[in-house]
Amino acid sequence: MEKKTVVIINGAGGTGKDTLCEITSRHYKTRTISAVDRVKEIALFGGWNGVKDDRGRKLLSDIKQAFVDYDDLPRRWLVDSYREFLTTDERIMFIHCREPEEIQKLKEAIPGSLALLVRRPGAQKHFGNASDDRVEAFEYDFIYENNKPLADVEEDFLPTLRKILEA
Repeated sequence: MEKKTVVIINGAGGTGKDTLCEITSRHYKTRTISAVDRVKEIALFGGWNGVKDDRGRKLLSDIKQAFVDYDDLPRRWLVDSYREFLTTDERIMFIHCREPEEIQKLKEAIPGSLALLVRRPGAQKHFGNASDDRVEAFEYDFIYENNKPLADVEEDFLPTLRKILEA
């Protein structure tokens, strides 16, 4: 059986995290989830319009923190998703997660998981909420500098991806 890899991916909004996940899915069977997937469902039920502007990002951050404090819903859901991932033929699982404390909890709960920071010159770094504004406050296993034109990102990212898979 092929080794499965879990990558906790982070970076400021607009750095290309989703693009890197899409690139990976062209080469490997990949699952991509986010620590705020369930939070978004709750926010939509509560009236959020689905827009991830500064106000929407703060709402999601605040709701997520409330559930972390209450019963750790985001981590529990992510660990359950990881267990399900283990039963599939998927090779790589990306988990989008922002907060350093939450990344650390995931690394402790998911054996061998790796943390990847994606940076992009000119990307907005401050959104006015505790989740987005502390992206760089973690010691990541890998950092990818996404500084190429979109047409060149795939070729540039694949060597980093291979290093991640070999780790």
